[in-house]
Amino acid sequence: MSATGLRALLESVRYEVMPAKATEDKVLAHVPRDVVVTVTASPVKGLEPTLALASGLAAQGYRVVPHVPARLLRDDLHLKEVTGRLLEAGVDDVFVPAGDSDPPAGAYGGALPVLRRLSELGSPFTRVGITGYPESHPLIDDDVTVQAMWDKREHATYIVSNLCFDPRVLGEWLVRIRRRDVTLPVYMGVAGPVQRTKLLAMAARIGVGESTRFLTKHASWFVRFAAPGGYAPERLLSRAEEALTAPSAGVAGLHLFTFNQIAETERWRRALLDRLGG
Repeated sequence: MSATGLRALLESVRYEVMPAKATEDKVLAHVPRDVVVTVTASPVKGLEPTLALASGLAAQGYRVVPHVPARLLRDDLHLKEVTGRLLEAGVDDVFVPAGDSDPPAGAYGGALPVLRRLSELGSPFTRVGITGYPESHPLIDDDVTVQAMWDKREHATYIVSNLCFDPRVLGEWLVRIRRRDVTLPVYMGVAGPVQRTKLLAMAARIGVGESTRFLTKHASWFVRFAAPGGYAPERLLSRAEEALTAPSAGVAGLHLFTFNQIAETERWRRALLDRLGG
């Protein structure tokens, strides 16, 4: 991969973290203020840990993007309360996926009604992210996921792609969505330098019910991490170079899934930038 192309992606990076007891301290200790931090939301724990961590990091000077899954919102009043709290904390960017809560906490079964409601409320957030699925979603047909991005485009400002390990699939997906006139910039979802043993430990820590869902939903991830030679994000980026750096692809940066291995992820990024002369 060209040093220039990879450096640009690594410098336009977002770190996805999970709200846990030590997360804020880890971010403060290891993540520079110019790195955007996105905070996931748990179907088990609800939105409160996400909002608390997002507010705390915003107060420390970070650009924070809380996940606000539609299926965790109870009703219109709850959405207004969440919006008000985030605006008060200085948060101007949210990521709105459908979420995994089954059944939903309230009236919202998917992201589009929430996005429409935010538009009706005067588009209070400067930036709004939506989900893209390079690999098939277990419950949704591929054409439906592309159509969903088209339907949401007028209410959103960018797309975050779900995790993908296949550079060919990434490239084909980017071509497909652009052919369908989905023009929003994409942050490409890539796993950081995660170790399988730590990933398993993290899955266990997030709760019995949720970790079962996590392991079932992402069984293929563990195969990737356990493969000979393991998983190396740099190798994936190198193989996906042409797809990610083509001007027509509209890739704005990387969305790194840290799995709360925050220090390791930043160390890896910094070392790679150093090798590239960044």
